[in-house]
Amino acid sequence: MSISLISLIFLPIWINMAQIQQGGPDEKEKTTALKDLLSRIDLDELMKKDEPPLDFPDTLEGFEYAFNERGQLRHIKTGEPFVFNYREDLHRWNQKRYEALGEIITKYVYDLLEKDCNLKKISIPEGYGVIVLNPNENYIEVEKPKIHVQSSSDSSDEPAEKRERKDKVSKETKKRRDFYEKYRNPQKEKEMMHLYIRENGSPEEHAIYVWDHFIAQSAAENVFFVAHSYGGLAFVELMIQREADVKSKVTAVALTDSVHNVWHQEAGKTIREWMRENCCNWVSSSEPLDTSVESMLPDCPRVSAGTDRHELTSWKSFPSIFKFFNEAAEAKSSSQKPALTRRSHRIKHEEL
Repeated sequence: MSISLISLIFLPIWINMAQIQQGGPDEKEKTTALKDLLSRIDLDELMKKDEPPLDFPDTLEGFEYAFNERGQLRHIKTGEPFVFNYREDLHRWNQKRYEALGEIITKYVYDLLEKDCNLKKISIPEGYGVIVLNPNENYIEVEKPKIHVQSSSDSSDEPAEKRERKDKVSKETKKRRDFYEKYRNPQKEKEMMHLYIRENGSPEEHAIYVWDHFIAQSAAENVFFVAHSYGGLAFVELMIQREADVKSKVTAVALTDSVHNVWHQEAGKTIREWMRENCCNWVSSSEPLDTSVESMLPDCPRVSAGTDRHELTSWKSFPSIFKFFNEAAEAKSSSQKPALTRRSHRIKHEEL
């Protein structure tokens, strides 16, 4: 139903209410009754009555849209971009149409990633859930606000001629200062400042925040970490700050070319011992994948990632990492099963 028709329905009601409100006490009861009637009207239901069926195409061609050579979504016949208000005054129907087209575009993008980018869509095995941290985004850069210092020339006690002379000197001084700043740093005409994200002002803070608000509160029984480069340092700091919690929830940690240092970070003996048992660092090396690499630090084993390029260490070592995770999960599961001793067997037999 169009909005204009709804207006026609409500207009006489409001006119009558205005007339009633001018009446006496008896008329107030009618006003209350009309207000109650209005409160019972469901606008969504009214709009659905004259709404076309929510039956949409399941292909881009059905919607008469296609992506051009520049990757832009355009109408096949008109060449125009997507129009949300396909039917006037039917917002709910337009929204559902938009959502249906969005589902098709999502599948289209997945196909592009597989066909054009040679990516392979793989379902994460063993019921994994994934949290991707963003430790490098710790602030936003904004233009530094200009501080306007009120000049003493505003004093009304000074003669007008003296105030004008001071204002002229102040403007000339500002002009010279601005010119100097532009000459000193021509590529940065605006002075910028960093606004740090609350409780996420560094990679270390970000890791602790995500742990406290998401990972620690999850129902996951086996938590695994993949930490690349500085992420390894952030994980060690997380262990230092939340040692007991991490040990109780984390099953294994895969580091890839980590830059952590247990000495500089002052990681305690219990942390170093836990890392030796539950962590492995795949480092950049020309040696074949999983070849043992000598370490100078007493923390965790180091093996080759199968590449000497730092940025490829995670990707190259993924097969070994998931194998490492599976073995750790199986070892944890088997260690939690009670051993069947002769005494426990005898007790159970007697109970039977």
